[in-house]
Amino acid sequence: MMTIEDAQNRVDQWIKEYGVRYFDIKTNMIVLTEEVGEMARVIARKYGEQSAKKDEILDLEDEIADVLWVLICIANQSNIDLTKALEKTINKKTIRDSQRHKNNSKIL
Repeated sequence: MMTIEDAQNRVDQWIKEYGVRYFDIKTNMIVLTEEVGEMARVIARKYGEQSAKKDEILDLEDEIADVLWVLICIANQSNIDLTKALEKTINKKTIRDSQRHKNNSKIL
């Protein structure tokens, strides 16, 4: 099982071996936006009301992995430990939102 730390290390190794270097962070932000758009297209066509084009491949798993790849690239080039960042966010949301959703009549 791959950990988040393992994923960050594997992406970094791949970039150094095959990718020459990381794209600059602005380019990676643009690529992330593009990948999120591709993920949205799959969701719109697979789960939403839009129909797929003939022979169009709707692979949500692949699109989510592409988004994750670029997020890991941005984290790596920004020296962000994603394991620590995610733990911090989980703690923040637990403190802030521990009762908010349980008391939301819109989702009950």
